[in-house]
Amino acid sequence: MVCISIILSFQFSILNSATAQITHASQGRLDENATAALQKAAKKLSNVKCTVSLTVLDSKKKEIARQSAEVQYSKGKYRLVMDNQEIISDGTTVWQWDKSAKEVAVNNVSTSGIDLLNPGSLLANYNKNFRAKYIRTEDDGNVIVDMQPRSAQNYHKIRLFIDEESGRLNRLEVHKYDSGREIYTFSNYKFGGIGGKFQFDTKAHPDVEVIDMR
Repeated sequence: MVCISIILSFQFSILNSATAQITHASQGRLDENATAALQKAAKKLSNVKCTVSLTVLDSKKKEIARQSAEVQYSKGKYRLVMDNQEIISDGTTVWQWDKSAKEVAVNNVSTSGIDLLNPGSLLANYNKNFRAKYIRTEDDGNVIVDMQPRSAQNYHKIRLFIDEESGRLNRLEVHKYDSGREIYTFSNYKFGGIGGKFQFDTKAHPDVEVIDMR
């Protein structure tokens, strides 16, 4: 998957997962407490609009990138809008639209099923790709769950902060082997009644060059 510009920092995780050389894999039995929290969060993310903010930290915990986007999730599909960029997926195909360059790159959705831009789908099918472990419930009501990848990735775990009562995903942290982190913060939730188009409309944008990378 090709990053159209630096503003697509949201794609760091997808790109890195595709090129990872780490051989770590995790196996183990199901954690019932973790499973309950993840299933609740996945259901909450199946039909929602929200704001997603990404902060990228280097190995010394220094912030090196920050970006926010408005996102729609609907049953495995999503549309992410930020500045002059949009990332659209119908669950099978991903369109990366750079409005300023008048280009849209077309890719297949990762066959690994690990797409951090689509946490609802990731959580709904987590057991195929991760071993989940309940860590604790914090005083603020957040359930902390760690997910360790079963196949080679460039990170050793994803840590989730899920509201115990509502099931709302508040934060997702990707912990890298070099101690760097990607922190996704979710806010401004609007639930239900999510409509919209989850494919790029070439007829409506005839001046946009389509770069098919499938």
